[in-house]
Amino acid sequence: MNTPNFFNDMQNKINQVLENSPAKDIEKNVKAMMSQGFAKLDLVTREEFDIQAQVLAKTRSKLEALEARVAELETKHRGA
Repeated sequence: MNTPNFFNDMQNKINQVLENSPAKDIEKNVKAMMSQGFAKLDLVTREEFDIQAQVLAKTRSKLEALEARVAELETKHRGA
């Protein structure tokens, strides 16, 4: 008996049973309800989140550079 084929055949049979059962309709309905619920929550995608995290990191870096420059200028101004 070829084990990988056995499992593939078993999986195919289970998939066929699920395709023809009410479980598939339930799955579709649950996915639709969840999608509607998530749409109401005003969520962002992972991609949007990652982009904003990059923008924030760049902004933080620029702010730190500006703070250092201001501190340097203040030191020079006090010494003059």
